[in-house]
Amino acid sequence: MEFAVAAAGSLLSGWFQGLLDRLNSIDLMKYVGQRQVLDQLMKWEEMLQRIYAVLEDAEEKQTTNRLGEIWLRDLRDLAYDLEDIIDELAMEVQQRKLEDEPVHPKNKVHEFFCGMCGGGNLNLNTIKFNLEMVAKIEETSARLDEIIKQKDELRLAEYTTRRVSHVTERPPATSLVNEAKVYGREEDKKAMLKLLNAETSDAQVSVISIVGMGGLGKTTLAQLVYNDPMLEFDLKAWVSVGEDFDVSRVTKTFLLQLGDGGDDKDLNVLQVKLKQKLSGNKFLVVLDDVWTLNYEEWTLFWGPFEAGAPQSRVIVTTRSQDVSLMMGTTQAYALKKLSYNECMSVLAQHALGANNFDAHLELKQMGKEIVKRCGGLPLAAKALGGILKGKTNPDLWKEVLSSEMWELPDKDNRSNILPALKLSYLHLPPHLKRCFSYCAILPKDREFDRNELVLLWMAQGFLYDQKKMKDSEGLGQNYFDDLLSRSFFQQSNDNKSMYIMHDLIIDLARNVSGETCLHMVDKFLA
Repeated sequence: MEFAVAAAGSLLSGWFQGLLDRLNSIDLMKYVGQRQVLDQLMKWEEMLQRIYAVLEDAEEKQTTNRLGEIWLRDLRDLAYDLEDIIDELAMEVQQRKLEDEPVHPKNKVHEFFCGMCGGGNLNLNTIKFNLEMVAKIEETSARLDEIIKQKDELRLAEYTTRRVSHVTERPPATSLVNEAKVYGREEDKKAMLKLLNAETSDAQVSVISIVGMGGLGKTTLAQLVYNDPMLEFDLKAWVSVGEDFDVSRVTKTFLLQLGDGGDDKDLNVLQVKLKQKLSGNKFLVVLDDVWTLNYEEWTLFWGPFEAGAPQSRVIVTTRSQDVSLMMGTTQAYALKKLSYNECMSVLAQHALGANNFDAHLELKQMGKEIVKRCGGLPLAAKALGGILKGKTNPDLWKEVLSSEMWELPDKDNRSNILPALKLSYLHLPPHLKRCFSYCAILPKDREFDRNELVLLWMAQGFLYDQKKMKDSEGLGQNYFDDLLSRSFFQQSNDNKSMYIMHDLIIDLARNVSGETCLHMVDKFLA
């Protein structure tokens, strides 16, 4: 299907980055010296750089170009073979370090083979290894040449900056909400209102963030709070920020909501106007769906807000704890999943226009099973309810229940579960995409130990530290924390030393990994 293919393209960027890191290994360069193998490996590096530069374009075009899909599949197979060769060379490096006994060549034939070995020991096993390796490298180089030719025929464009396709962007949300159709957020709303009304003395303007995975209802909670009639603020404004944190655009949007056209193109003029509007006023501002980690952009944008009156508040919704920290959040509210019964109400509301299944008891059991798959994620319950809206035929409910989450019978593309979760994945850098996709091996509803997962990443060669030129467990801990901060992992409620993944996030990992990982269905790290 479309997403499975696109995700496989994204995953390749991680594999290729890893291959490039390994090719730059100092030990490997010492082993091959300046001879035939080195020349080929240097060519490999150049070729891989050229392929890596067009992967994003190939990923976007493959859904409408069958040849592009085939090219990515062939490229994936080639990447595996390249990795195997590099692993063999790395193992040989270690072996030769253990056999570091110099031998003095006595003739030209001896000298030739010793040169192939990089100047080390000369034995029949070494000679055989080098001859076999040269043959493998030459064969693989020919395949790389063919991949490069096909790339040129596909007319793939190079991208100098990393980006996420506009087709994956979440539609902007407004401040409007129908509170009667929101379930299970009463206590969350009370907690947020308490934070908003709390007296603060350390800063005039406090930033309060709502943090959680995609589809958890962060925007909905912000809407509930923003529209509460008991709040007392001089000015209120709501901006849906999204992936592109453009300081000028966001500033203009605020000015427009505060009664100024914001037609000026000069950022200085815009910021001066915004500062004048906010100066001395107690305001409530919502920045919805923030992704940027650019501190310079944030501090530039934040300047006018410092003129607000004491007890002014800014609410930020984000999937990343790092975004929350960068913005100087005084309070971060970690949003939790809905309960089973609350999810049932969400499904019933959007599928049947009621808050329960009393009028359709024949559908209730299937509704219960569907809700289990939602795992407390309101977006999933809402999306599945939308697919079934007005449909009371049990066969259609069975079809939804038996379908994979990514293969729902949603011909009109009404379901936005996939874009919501896919967006988080596409924002990952290549090294984290690779580590995340490996999490496809995790069973659902099972806690896991972070240290054991990191060791598994290390065993796969995902944690190669270019500076230290070796695998690094510490690097793996950093990667884990990064995925944790982006809401791919959550700390277990039952055991704080263990972690879990939401079922739909595991489904995402399995689709991303495609044929590269087999998931465990019984025991994990037993």
